Amino acid sequence: MKIATKTMLAVLGGALIATPILAQQRDRPSRECVREIVQLCGRDRSKIRACLKEKYTQLSESCSAELRERMRETRGDRAGREQPRSGQVRTGEEISFGADPLQKADFWRGVREQAPMVLFVHGGGWKRGDKQMMQGSAKLSHWQAQGYAVASINYRLVPDATVEQQAADVAASVAWFRNNAAQLGIDPERIVIAGHSAGAHLVSLVGTDPAYLAAEGMRPDAVAGVIALDGAAYLVSDQMDENARLMGDTYTQAFGTDPARHDRLSPTLHAKAPNAPAFLILHVDRKDGTQQSKALGEALRTAGTDASVNRVAGRGMQGHMEINRDLGEPDYPATALVDDFLAKVIG
Repeated sequence: MKIATKTMLAVLGGALIATPILAQQRDRPSRECVREIVQLCGRDRSKIRACLKEKYTQLSESCSAELRERMRETRGDRAGREQPRSGQVRTGEEISFGADPLQKADFWRGVREQAPMVLFVHGGGWKRGDKQMMQGSAKLSHWQAQGYAVASINYRLVPDATVEQQAADVAASVAWFRNNAAQLGIDPERIVIAGHSAGAHLVSLVGTDPAYLAAEGMRPDAVAGVIALDGAAYLVSDQMDENARLMGDTYTQAFGTDPARHDRLSPTLHAKAPNAPAFLILHVDRKDGTQQSKALGEALRTAGTDASVNRVAGRGMQGHMEINRDLGEPDYPATALVDDFLAKVIG
């Protein structure tokens, strides 16, 4: 057994074995992960910890990744947001771009007037996550050092809201920043939207289906570019088939069972144009993410849209977390790819 696995189990202690308690917590592991643990080890709390020590490697990549996240939270390394790399938490200005309590953004001003801006959309399976994950992150300090203004948004969450409403929230946030650009010191013509995981799906949907930006009175080029970080729901129907065993509940909760709705929420099927002017699509070594990223990139290029698809080192759900956590670190491969894209599309 790897030392990391032993450490994880030691740190989590009773938190992992108290399955009924986990089910009552708001930030609990997903139902899929809890179900895996119960199927593997049963419900006897006195035996689950020993069982996981023996059978931890039999858990799926997604479940084991969730448990590693809980280890970090329990140790105080994450506390619901990314660990500050410099020891300093940079708190952004909180703004509201809508009436709902979740329609808020944290905003960090650029160092110059008419600064270009990166607007970031968090992941979390369309049902969790928070804008505060940006605070203290490597990507925040890196983008600020390069002169960009940065915004990190919240959006309404499933099941209280629909994915359609989430995409509408992304578009509404773009409209708010464009409409208030002068007082914020940003250039409204140089805004890139970026997202990770579910956030990658949402920014890709807004960048390909012009209806969302049009509802806010904007054209597809209201955003100068789209950065999608290891998304895997660009063609919803394929994604639901691919991951039904591990993530079926999450996808069904987000996208329902209507094939017509699946198509409407699939960026790949909207890629015929008009689209946002440029896309950077990054993926790690995950079968679904790789296939879907390549297919989206091909569909965009076929339509005449500038789209680059790049593989970044990292495997499975561990790589999936790393691309979000380590982006901005100078030695992380995705950092240079994003730097080049931002320099090209917003300078």
